Amino acid sequence: MAENHSYAPLFSQVDVSTGSQPQRILSPPEEQTELLREVLSAQDRTNELLEELVSVVSAQHKQRNSELKRWRDANPELAHNCREAAESLTKVQVEYLDRLTEDVKESKDDLVYGEFMLSEFIDRYGPRLAHLNGVIQVLAHLGSAPGSTESPV
Repeated sequence: MAENHSYAPLFSQVDVSTGSQPQRILSPPEEQTELLREVLSAQDRTNELLEELVSVVSAQHKQRNSELKRWRDANPELAHNCREAAESLTKVQVEYLDRLTEDVKESKDDLVYGEFMLSEFIDRYGPRLAHLNGVIQVLAHLGSAPGSTESPV
């Protein structure tokens, strides 16, 4: 025969925060509503910060575009030469990448298992590729068509 006793709960909520005012304990629906309000408030603040960030980035972008347009207007021949140089160097880059990938195919096992070979490969191709990419990006940026929204080269 089982006895049905009503026992007091062993655990209860205890506020151990340093706040000076005791908080009232909310029922689950009230608690959920309060949490949703807090989430909404945090989301509103995040949206405000994102709007400020977009505004700042947009202003910087407009400033850079304006300066670049002035430079292109002052140096139309140089801007054209930059565009042609970027196109030429892009072809060089393609050839360089072709040689690099052939070298990787030929020595893939050595690169995987040989720390020295991998280091040699990186020393051989890494800096040159990084510098070539940087030069192409600068030339492409300076030589890009005014008002173009596409990323140059």
